[in-house]
Amino acid sequence: MTNLPPIGIRLLPSLDGTPNSSRTLRYKIFILIFTFLCYTSYHLSRKPISVVKSVLNRNCSLSISDPSVVVNTSSHGNNTKWCDWKPFDQDNAGSLLGSLDLAYLFSYAVGMFISGQVAERVHLRYFLSAGMISSGIMTILFGMGYFWNIHNIAFFIGIQVIGGLVQSSGWPSVVTCVGNWYGKGKRGLIMGIWNSHTSVGNILGSLIAGIFVNTAWGWSFIVPGIIIGTLGILVFFFMVPSPEEVKCELPDQLPATKYTDRATESSDLNTESYKKKTTCHIPMETINNNKAIAMETVNNNKTIEYGATNSQSSQTSLISLDKSKERPISLWRALLIPGVIEFSLCLFFAKLVSYTFLFWLPKYIHEKANYDPEKAADISTLFDVGGIFGGISAGLLSDFTGMRATTCVLMLALSAPVLYIYNLYGSLSLAHSIGLSMVCGFFVNGPYALITTAVSADLGTHEVLKGNSKALSTVTAIIDGTGSIGAAVGPLLAGVIESSGWNNVFYMLIGSDIMALLLLLRLLYKEISSSLRRS
Repeated sequence: MTNLPPIGIRLLPSLDGTPNSSRTLRYKIFILIFTFLCYTSYHLSRKPISVVKSVLNRNCSLSISDPSVVVNTSSHGNNTKWCDWKPFDQDNAGSLLGSLDLAYLFSYAVGMFISGQVAERVHLRYFLSAGMISSGIMTILFGMGYFWNIHNIAFFIGIQVIGGLVQSSGWPSVVTCVGNWYGKGKRGLIMGIWNSHTSVGNILGSLIAGIFVNTAWGWSFIVPGIIIGTLGILVFFFMVPSPEEVKCELPDQLPATKYTDRATESSDLNTESYKKKTTCHIPMETINNNKAIAMETVNNNKTIEYGATNSQSSQTSLISLDKSKERPISLWRALLIPGVIEFSLCLFFAKLVSYTFLFWLPKYIHEKANYDPEKAADISTLFDVGGIFGGISAGLLSDFTGMRATTCVLMLALSAPVLYIYNLYGSLSLAHSIGLSMVCGFFVNGPYALITTAVSADLGTHEVLKGNSKALSTVTAIIDGTGSIGAAVGPLLAGVIESSGWNNVFYMLIGSDIMALLLLLRLLYKEISSSLRRS
């Protein structure tokens, strides 16, 4: 049964009407902007905790507006933690704050694997709307802990656990929506620009939280919660997850990153034998009985390999299944798609680095450069500004070369020394903080953005899936879910290691960056070999 367009779309004369190319373009622009705003609100609601950490636990003998000024605390004796928010006023405050991050991120990672499966089996509009409204409620409840004067760590951890689960609804949903509307031709650039929602959300979240952090930090959570909840209501009335729902043209899904038969990689790509070997043969009775499976074999069960040339991709026989009879694929089948495991493990370490910055950078700047919490929050946004340009550059470069893994390896190789330099010189002056924060964000977030967007969408519409669009949510969830486990581990390790000095935190980040690079070496070799054969 065909799903009717949401009621809000049916009431918009500029979008509803006779199907044509112009109408499809208007829908594409609308979906790109709408999903951008949706996921911006997700990150906007995640960011406040990193800003508020600076006031939950700090040195109360220093002025909160000017940390260089010592205040009179004679009435409190030698207690420099009297103004902290209990229970974060003890020596184990770093571990407690780290446990908040772990509770959220671990439940987010677990929820991601579940969300990918659920998103393929329910209507994405309902799923995304419910997730956003629930996320808003959880964010507001965390802020209400300030006004209700709650000092029980179990309350805050409980909110983080539930918040992580409902926030996992966002990424598989929005990536699937964009992947359904946009083909692979310029997916890297389009999604690189679109993925700046992550950084824009972090920036807005930092700025909003910074407004209230020194006065009533509860509002730092309540305002973002209201924003994401309101957008969730709009999603229910206006989101269109697939072109088919409004009878628009389907996008071209020919791959930008190419895949060939492993057994023929050394053969001449222009030979007739290659063309024959890369042709998929599917029994007609299988198609007629609608029993086509997601992972077909090529040339006597030889699998299609990631990273080889696509100069003959037009010779590959792709079977487009009846959309109404597509079946969701299992996690195991999704893992068998070439490249999924490598990119998932790479994202584990790449996201570990990125989320450690997300949750700890304001506190690092506050302590290392001696800025007040509001100013530290403002400066930390520059890391995300650099991340915007990094994501766009990674997408543009990978589109131009057709080499996703190579682009990631290049940026990962450059980010390791940049992290070392940032730790050495980032706190020397305001100019150093601004410049190095942007450079660091550029190289750290570039590979992370590329893998979670264009690479996930490419693999989720890989040609071995035979046009089965229902695989996209599961593939996206596997890749980002694995990355989210790293995102949970990073901030936790930072909370534990931070007490021994920030230098050790950065050594951990550099080591993680190198591990991410090593995991892509096989795909790097495949892409370079294919490029050399083409030339």
